[in-house]
Amino acid sequence: MPLHLKTARLTLRPWAEADADDHRALTAERGDGMLSIEDNRRVIEAQVAAPVLTGLALLVINRRDVGDFIGYCGLTVGRASVDEPEIAYELLRRVHGQGYATEAASAVLDAAITTGRKRLWATVRSWNAPSFRVLEKLAFERDHVSADGRGELVWLTRSLP
Repeated sequence: MPLHLKTARLTLRPWAEADADDHRALTAERGDGMLSIEDNRRVIEAQVAAPVLTGLALLVINRRDVGDFIGYCGLTVGRASVDEPEIAYELLRRVHGQGYATEAASAVLDAAITTGRKRLWATVRSWNAPSFRVLEKLAFERDHVSADGRGELVWLTRSLP
């Protein structure tokens, strides 16, 4: 998977140590509190190492016009596999509703096609209507529902050409 992607408004790139504070702010918006500096460092290190281990990456999203961090998007093993990875994205609340998730996920989808993969997965909590809209625009289809300790999880899939 390419580790540098550009769209009309966004640049997607690998993680760097300099992204640590922005990542901590993003994870704090989930409502689970802010990660410790050490835990956050481990997460960033894992993101830096992932492409070497799996060929997949969650990439930092920066807006091209101002260069600010707004979230991440990419492919991950997640709940899926290296051959059929999961697309994932998370953006800061201040940029929700502006089409950035769809734009970034579309670029990642195109990059996944170039790898020769045949299918991608996505998992979304049943309450997350905005993520369902993004995935619908990208032609993902509902496959099945499961549950874990945090509630219902909807699995979607997209066949690739």
